Amino acid sequence: MLYIPLMEKLGMSWGDIKSIPRNELEGLLRALNIYNTIHAFDGYSSKDIEQMAKDKPNIRSNYNESMAMKEKYEILIGAQRVKKVQKLSDLLG
Repeated sequence: MLYIPLMEKLGMSWGDIKSIPRNELEGLLRALNIYNTIHAFDGYSSKDIEQMAKDKPNIRSNYNESMAMKEKYEILIGAQRVKKVQKLSDLLG
């Protein structure tokens, strides 16, 4: 069901859900999904991920997706600066 995560994770009641427009509910679900993706690997180090990826290779791609999304949103809120990518020829002069 579409609304079960809203009820379980956000503590919304059925009355709350019925009174909110569908596009706002979809926004809440998207935000919840982003939050879960960003924080899925909290508490794990890169070394832990390497160990887990030996048994399940898809963990590494999930971890990379999580870190990329986390970096994207940190840049958006100004918590992290955009990394400039320079050409090797520019660095060598």
